[in-house]
Amino acid sequence: MDYFPIFMNLRDQHCLVVGGGSVARRKAEALAKSGARIRLVAPQVNADLLEMAEARGFEVNQRPFQPADLEGVVLAIAATDDEQTNRQVALLANSTNLPINVVDRADLSTFITPAVVDRSPVIVAVSSGGRAPVLTRLLKARLETLIPAAWGQLAALVARFRDRVKTELPTLSQRNRFWSDALQGPVAELALNGQLEQAESLLEQMVDGQTGDAPGAVYLVGAGPGDPDLLTFRALRLLQQADLVVYDRLVSPPILDLVRKDAERIYVGKQRSVHSVPQTKINELLAEQALAGKRVVRLKGGDPFIFGRGGEEIATLAEQGIPFQVVPGITAANGCAAYAGIPLTHRDHTQMAVFVTGHLQDDTVNLAWQPLADLDATLVIYMGLMGLPIICRELIAHGKPADTPIALVESGTLAGQRVFSGTLATLPVEIGQHQVKAPTLIIVGKVVNLREQLKWFHADEPTSAD
Repeated sequence: MDYFPIFMNLRDQHCLVVGGGSVARRKAEALAKSGARIRLVAPQVNADLLEMAEARGFEVNQRPFQPADLEGVVLAIAATDDEQTNRQVALLANSTNLPINVVDRADLSTFITPAVVDRSPVIVAVSSGGRAPVLTRLLKARLETLIPAAWGQLAALVARFRDRVKTELPTLSQRNRFWSDALQGPVAELALNGQLEQAESLLEQMVDGQTGDAPGAVYLVGAGPGDPDLLTFRALRLLQQADLVVYDRLVSPPILDLVRKDAERIYVGKQRSVHSVPQTKINELLAEQALAGKRVVRLKGGDPFIFGRGGEEIATLAEQGIPFQVVPGITAANGCAAYAGIPLTHRDHTQMAVFVTGHLQDDTVNLAWQPLADLDATLVIYMGLMGLPIICRELIAHGKPADTPIALVESGTLAGQRVFSGTLATLPVEIGQHQVKAPTLIIVGKVVNLREQLKWFHADEPTSAD
C-alpha cells in the first residue's frame, strides 16, 4: 500500500490554498465542504473563485505567496501553474512537517487528494496514487452509480439507533446480524426511497423485537424493454438483494443474469391465449412470499404501470398491509422507438403520442377505431403482432390514409432487433412473409419516415416493406 488512507477532521481548521484558477477553486471547494476555513493566496483570482470565496467567507490575499501564509494552518495545497511557487510552498511546508499537496506533483506532496463519492456521513475515497487519474475518475463514476444519494440519510438513521442496539444486543455477532438484516431489507429500501418516517418506525419495531423474523416486502420492478443497460440503478440494486424474483416472459435473459445467484426464481409468463399462471395466483404468490419474510422482486418487462397489471398486483399487497414499492422502468414505447430511430413526437410532424394495447383480456382487438383514426398523433400499439392485419384494416376503414407510415419493431433494444417499416396497406403482407415473433411494438404515424435519417442501432440491418 503506497499511501495510508486517512480521513481528517478539518472542521473550523485553517487550511491554505495557493492558486487562483479553476484547479484551486475545486480544491478550495472540497476543503470548504468539510468545514475548513480557507486562506486563499494568489496574485490573480478568477471570478468564479472570488464569488465562491465571498459566499463562503474565505480569507483572500491577492498577492504572491509568502512564508508567513503557512502560519496557523493545518495543511496546505499548492495549485498554481508556476513551478517555482509550487516548489517553494512544498519545501517550506516540509520543513515544518505540515501536510502539503502539490497538484499533479506527487513527488512534492506528502498527501494526495482522492476522488470522492460524498454520501455524508458516508464518504468513499478512490485513489491511484497519482498514477492513473483517468482510471480513478472512471472508478468514481462507477461507484456514483452503485451508491444511492440517499445513503447518507440511511447512515444518519443508523447512527441514531446505534447506542440503543448496542444496549439491547450485547454481543457483536448479534449486532452484526441485526444490522445485516436491517440494512438489506425493507428498512434500507424505505430510507433510500425517502420514506424516512416509515423506515424509522420499522427499525424501532425491529429493535423492540416486535417484528419477529425479518419483515418481507415486494418490489414491483420495471425491467425495461430488454437491454440491461437501460435498467435503473434502484432496479439493479434490488435484483442483487432479492430472495425471490417472480418474472414474466418479456424479461430478457441478460437482465435475469443480473439477479443474485442464490435467489429463487419463479416464472409466471403469459403468452397470447396461454397463461402459465393466472393473475390472481400471481397476486397471491407475491403476498404469500412476502408474509413469509422474503424480499420479493416482481420483475416485469417495460414499465409495470403501462399495460403491465402492476396496479392489480399491488392492490392485493395494500389490502394485506404488505410493504411494497414500485420501481419504474423504461416502457417499450420509449425504448423500442429510440433504438429504432423513430421519435414519438416531432414538432414538424406531431406533438402527441397515444399508447394502446393490441389485445384485450378476451384476446380480441376491439379499440376505439374512429378516435384513433381521427387523431393527428403517433399511435403506439403494444402486443399487436397477431392483430396487425385487423389494426391496419380498421384504421383504414375509419379514415386513416392507406399510405400512413407504420413500423413494427421486433425484440427492441436487444441484439436481435429487427424493424419492419411500410404503410398501413403494405406492412401486413410484408410481415406475413417473415417469421416475426413477440415481443413487438407497432408505431403508426408520420414520424416513422424519420427512421431512415435517424436510425443508429443496427443501422445496417433495417427491413422495409416499401
